[in-house]
Formats: sequence, structure tokens, C-alpha cells
Amino acid sequence: MNSKKFLFVSKDSLSGDLAVQLLNEGHDVKFYFEDKDSKDVYNGFIEKVDDWRKYQNWADVIIFDDENFGNYADKLRKKGRLVIGGSKYTDRLEIDRNFGQAELKKNHIKIVSIWNFNKYDKAIDFIKANPGRYVYKPSGNNQSGDKRLILISQKEDGTDLLEFLFQNKKFLKKKNHRFVLQKFIDGVEIAVGAFFNGTDFIYPINVNFEHKHLFSKNLGPMTGEMGTLMFWSKANSIFRSTLAKMKSSLKKSGYIGYIDLNCIVNENGISPLEFTSRFGYPTIQIQLSGILDKAGDWLFKLAKGIKFRLSTKKGFQVGVVVATPPVLSEGDDIKIVKTFRNIAINLKDGKNLKNIHIGDIKKDKNDIWRIAGSSGWCLVVTGTGQTVQRARAKAYKEIKNISIPSMFYRGDIGSRWSKESKKLKTWGYI
Repeated sequence: MNSKKFLFVSKDSLSGDLAVQLLNEGHDVKFYFEDKDSKDVYNGFIEKVDDWRKYQNWADVIIFDDENFGNYADKLRKKGRLVIGGSKYTDRLEIDRNFGQAELKKNHIKIVSIWNFNKYDKAIDFIKANPGRYVYKPSGNNQSGDKRLILISQKEDGTDLLEFLFQNKKFLKKKNHRFVLQKFIDGVEIAVGAFFNGTDFIYPINVNFEHKHLFSKNLGPMTGEMGTLMFWSKANSIFRSTLAKMKSSLKKSGYIGYIDLNCIVNENGISPLEFTSRFGYPTIQIQLSGILDKAGDWLFKLAKGIKFRLSTKKGFQVGVVVATPPVLSEGDDIKIVKTFRNIAINLKDGKNLKNIHIGDIKKDKNDIWRIAGSSGWCLVVTGTGQTVQRARAKAYKEIKNISIPSMFYRGDIGSRWSKESKKLKTWGYI
């Protein structure tokens, strides 16, 4: 394929690694993101612009890699522009949990019991009247930034969550005006996702297992993501029972891009939880380690609405996020951000970087990688293999070649596979 021009548009610095891969393939790339605290992210890697609208006619393909850009994407598609990501419909699927559940039900997909609130006293009265285990989640536009406040009740009668809401309702009201209580379901958390070309899904599908807690064994606060185990698959029973049934709605909306549906499954069935209608982080970095086609080729075909099949590696991919302390504050503590910004990342084998994917970093004039931005999400390190054990071993071996002051990462990404895969096979899902 001849060289193409790709314009990335995002609120945050998310898919720089994909942009770098396109550059390495010989394509022209420009990048725009709104986050003012991340202005130095990708310096030395990618050309950034201050106003993406000035370059919309320059681009062959425009990639909206975040929610809340659906209105722009819809208008550009109507003008005949090639756009990946975003539609008003898929934005709402992700942002509005109630709407997402309603659309699942509309498409004859079993949904989990969920209750929407905007008053904490009503939620407290609800738990009192209906004792049980619930999950408290922010809803609306705040949900992405407030994952640390997701709380899962540990007591069967929900009294621990009741106490949490009662003690913190004044603070939470300011932080999360809209929220949901979701019935707790015990089982295996698994997500199915696929690229959608405007009319149909692109196969194979992606099956992934996120690790959202900060520490191993699912301890500590929720984060955006600390690592993921994934594999590419033919359509399985979870996909056919959930995401596949959304085809007509996605087609009607004109959506082109990646869409993922996170679920809890057990012996009683599948309970879909929430959509991600964009490239995920670090999902896209890990997916790139398993896709054999050149990024420019499959992205252009996707944007054009062409029916094709992705060429992917057999086996498994493991991705581990390597972070530094700003991740704990997410930019709120300026002192921590300033302490770590510009610190050099020491790569002991600087020539072999194919399994090291960039996060919020930059490159100076001497080609030294340095921490940038305010998030603390520095790198995603991947490993692939025919077995989960081999993929894990490769990823963690690679991490040993990285040195950053106060760096940390989870040491258990993919370690639950042996137990969880047995359950999934017994229940008939894989």
C-alpha cells in the first residue's frame, strides 16, 4: 500500500504506540490530544498539532481514539471522509451505563440487574430495603477518571457498602453526581471484542482478561488497567450471545472501529457489564503484538469499510503496564508529577524494542526515552507464546531490561489462566 496520512484525535495521550508503528511503516502521522498536562508526551516520536480541525482535509484517515468525539466522526463520515472510531451512538453506549444496558436488552441480550441513582440517600435506602452484594460505579462522563472509587461489597448483606456511602455521601456527591449500583455476580471476568467496518465484524475476535487493580491478587484501588491477557479466536459462545447481536445497531450508527464488551460468566450464564467503543489502553498495544498485518494496511481497509480477515498470531499475548508513582495521583499531586517528569528510562538493550510499547513518554535529542505527562503510565511490555506460561515468561523477562526509579508493575498478569480456563471450558464458553 502507498503511504497514507493518518490524523489521531483524542482527549488523552492513548494510542501513540500505534502512531509510531504507522510512522515506522512509512506513513505520515499527526497527533492531537486535549490534555494540557500531557503536552510533552510523544515529543521526539510523533508530530503533534494544536488544532486537529486544520488538518482534517490533510488526512486520508482520521482516528478518534476516545469517547465524546462521536458527533464530529458522524459529520465527517457523512461528508465521505474515512474515519475510525466514534459515533454518537457508541459514545453513549460507553458513557451512559443505563443506555448501554437498555441497548443490550433491546438486542435480546441478557442484562445484569443495575439501578441508576443521582441521590445518595436514595441509594442508601435501597440497600437497606434490599440487602445484598452490590458494586458501586460512577456513571456518565466521570466514570473514566474515577475508577479508583469503584467499590465491590464484600458482605452478603451489603452493609460495608452501605457504611461507605453513608460516611462519604457529601464528598461523593461532588465527585460523582451520577452513579449505579450493580448486582454483584461471582464468576470469571472476560471480555470479547472485535473491529467493526461499518457493516460487519472483522474476524478473528479478541478475547481478553483485564487486570484493573493496582496490585497483584486484585488488591488496591482500581486503575485504568495494569495489564491484560488475550488471544484471538473464532466466534465463541460468549461473542455470539452478546456482542454479535449488536451488529444491526452498530451498522445503523455507522460506527467503524474497535468495540469491546466486558462480561462476567459463570455456570448460570453470561452477564454483560460495559462497553468500550474505541481502542483500549493497553489493549491496542498488546493487540499490535499479535497482529501480523501491517497496521497501515488493516486500518485503511477498516476505514474504507472493506471486508477482510486479520492475520494474527496463534497462542496468547500478555501485556504488562510499567508505571511510576504519578499513576497513584493521576496528575492531582503536582509535586509527584514534577518529581518524575523528565526522568530517563534506562533500556539495557536499546536495539531490541519490538516488545516495548510506549505510553506517556518522550524522546530527547539524544534519543533517550524520558517520562512525560502526568499519568505515570510509562510503558507496556508484551510477550507472546503458544502457551500463557511462555507469553508471561517473555514479557517478564523483557521487563528485567528496563530500569526507571520507583517503577512498579503487577507480577501476576495472566497467572489466573490455569484456573479460569478450566472453569470456562467446563461451562462451555471456550
